Amino acid sequence: MPITQKHSNTHAVYRNLLPNQSFLIPTRPHSLKEGIRSMRGTKNVLFIVIDQLRADCIFGELAAHIDLPNLRGLMDDAVTFQRHFSVVNPCGPSRASLLTGQYAMNHRSVRNGTPLRHDIPNVATELRKSGYLPMLFGYTDTSQDPRVFHANDPALRTYEHYMNGFEEVVEMRFEMSYPWRAHLINQGYELATFADLFHPVSPTGGVPKINDPAPYKAKDSDTAFLTDQFLAIMPAYAKESWFAHLTYIRPHPPLIAPAPFNDMYDPTKLPLPKRFDDPADEAAIHPFFGPAPPSKTPAGHVKGFPDLAPSVENTQTLRAIYFGLITEVDQHVGRVINFLKDSGQYDNTLIVVTADHGEMLGDRHSWGKFSVHEAAYHIPLIIRQPDNAVRAGTVVTAPTETIDVTPTILDWVGQDIPNSMDGRSLLPLLQGDVPEDWRKYTFSEFDFSEPEAPTLWEKELGTGPSDSSLAILRDARFSLVEFAADLSPILFDHDANGEQENVADQPEYQSDLNRLTRLMLRHRMKNMDHTLSLMTITDDGPRQKPRLV
Repeated sequence: MPITQKHSNTHAVYRNLLPNQSFLIPTRPHSLKEGIRSMRGTKNVLFIVIDQLRADCIFGELAAHIDLPNLRGLMDDAVTFQRHFSVVNPCGPSRASLLTGQYAMNHRSVRNGTPLRHDIPNVATELRKSGYLPMLFGYTDTSQDPRVFHANDPALRTYEHYMNGFEEVVEMRFEMSYPWRAHLINQGYELATFADLFHPVSPTGGVPKINDPAPYKAKDSDTAFLTDQFLAIMPAYAKESWFAHLTYIRPHPPLIAPAPFNDMYDPTKLPLPKRFDDPADEAAIHPFFGPAPPSKTPAGHVKGFPDLAPSVENTQTLRAIYFGLITEVDQHVGRVINFLKDSGQYDNTLIVVTADHGEMLGDRHSWGKFSVHEAAYHIPLIIRQPDNAVRAGTVVTAPTETIDVTPTILDWVGQDIPNSMDGRSLLPLLQGDVPEDWRKYTFSEFDFSEPEAPTLWEKELGTGPSDSSLAILRDARFSLVEFAADLSPILFDHDANGEQENVADQPEYQSDLNRLTRLMLRHRMKNMDHTLSLMTITDDGPRQKPRLV
């Protein structure tokens, strides 16, 4: 059956004209709001994002080598989406899309540090309209719109500011983390600089190795601290509907972990990266891959080892640390789940666990997420919906995207889904019903420019800020990569050699190339910004049609 978005007429003029300015919308009387809540019952939302987490570490080849009792326990009680993809990289853009439900081609916050328009509706601004206080435990990596801040405002000095609409309950930004620093200082740790926290320390006082432990104990890690803060604050909200966005930095690099997570996995027993033996063979696939290995290296994933060689031993050791960090996060997610169960809130809380983007982890001789390969975009999505026990432990294989998460949350609490959002609610899929018009592919974007300092790609490919971008379309068999610049496309056939071979110029693939190119064009045309395009100014005032009918 088709998905329909709910569109109440209440305060429609205010909502449509100023979608992000909720303070201008007349509010219901307090007693009425409480009455509505009492009728619908308490409905909580716990939205967990784990930074830079690959899907195949949760389900897939790598998952068999990682101890994840709590996430796997949650999967047994939830619905898992196995073909879920980030629509953009890196961190700031991916979270902008995740929280606004928009493709990057519409919100245009395409790089870390690129401002996000102040008036774009997001999960926080819309949930406020349903009476929720959107609590943020962590970060959203949002670069603020300089048009609405004074030039001296600290909000314009960081790309890690929190997104409009959120209440920053605990600041846990990667380059700031002042509460965590204060905690460490209060625990007696001596910090000459914040950067010292990311340098491993030899337990014997010798020369550190890359998998030596962090200078802090596991009970004082950033992951532990954030969880402690969440568990210390949330009991006060037990009798009211709440929304909490809990965002874990790990396993995002630098790859450093406290004992015992730093060396809990044997590097020699882990699967090797998927790649050719010679990095030159990767670069030969397409000109885009030439600058890729030099731009992100194993040395860039750790601190204090600038000359770290990309050897098999070092690669496997870094992969083992990454796995250890995931297990650490799993342990603390388990604490959060136990809190919900012990406090009697588990059965009235929508639990969403996902990531912002993936991690290459040495695949194709590449690290990080600045890539076109699937490992950089394929991420887990686990949703535990109350009163959906019949679907517990099931798997959805229909393609889904990060822009679907916010519409799903809004749909579940009963809030209107703005026309600006490109994603669709997953509630039908959670019930086992895939709408006939559901997408058959996923779409992602990546901007590889840097206005302040041209990237290696710009220098080697001769591109500029306006054409240093690409789009990726993935269907059940192929991945197509098209460039804004005058570069030949990339086409991977996953029924053949996959990402090891670009078949775009082979005669037998020309019909597939043409079909997918037209599909990508139609997709972009159909998903151009709908914020105002379905609104009409009439003699009786503005009128708006819903995006999905």
